[in-house]
Amino acid sequence: MSGKLYFCPTPIGNLGDITLRVLEVLRAADLVVAEDTRHTRKLLSHFDIHKPLLSCHEHNEAERVDEILERVASGQTIAVVSDAGMPGISDPGSLLAKAAIERGLPWTVLPGPSAVLTALVLSGLSTQQFLFLGFPPRQKKERQPWLEKLKALPYTLIFYEAPHRLSAFLTDLRATLGCRQAALVREISKQFEEVERGDLGQLAAIYESKVPRGEFVVVVDGAATEIQSNVPSLEEAIAAVKRLVGEGLEPSRAIKEVAQLLGIPRRTLYNSYHQEGQ
Repeated sequence: MSGKLYFCPTPIGNLGDITLRVLEVLRAADLVVAEDTRHTRKLLSHFDIHKPLLSCHEHNEAERVDEILERVASGQTIAVVSDAGMPGISDPGSLLAKAAIERGLPWTVLPGPSAVLTALVLSGLSTQQFLFLGFPPRQKKERQPWLEKLKALPYTLIFYEAPHRLSAFLTDLRATLGCRQAALVREISKQFEEVERGDLGQLAAIYESKVPRGEFVVVVDGAATEIQSNVPSLEEAIAAVKRLVGEGLEPSRAIKEVAQLLGIPRRTLYNSYHQEGQ
């Protein structure tokens, strides 16, 4: 008789973020599969949970799949955790999930902490449509063409980035995407949680001298939609705002997008749009 495989999200900062259901599964598990057993042992000990641990990280996940799923097939309950957040999201787990599906073994994912969604909401940018892209390419020659492919996408863009690569990444974002609004979110749920908001030019300038600390989530506004970049007059800019509003965009967001794209002062466009509507 088959057991079951559980993907269990773990705290991304404050240990109090763990859910009661995750603790229930961890206490019932026959084995905990961990990205780093040393890290996970500390987490389990904090909650007085003592279970056998098996490492499963980016270098050995493919080798571990058969062993883990054989245990599930034999009737064991297996909990899968990463060091922080949701297993499988920029962490090991996707190969295991795919193999469980292919073999018809029971598995599920428990809801819980996610740096992606937490940072998106903290950014203050649009949450209606967004695209999570994980870590960008490390090398500049690969990163720039990769960013070019994202340039026209209207969705809010979400990236992970390591501190020692943050400055170079912000510089490339500014050069490729322009001065879009963005937010840098770090130390989520921890004592020194910080959100820095501004346009990409401002944020890139800050980190030319400031030393970044901790893992960052970078959230960037999407491209303006349905607007021709050669709109020359204030009247046509107002017409562009009206088109976006007619498509369901909030007036303030439409004004921001048009002003940013055309280089018109937002206040000027705001006043003209509302004066015309009176």
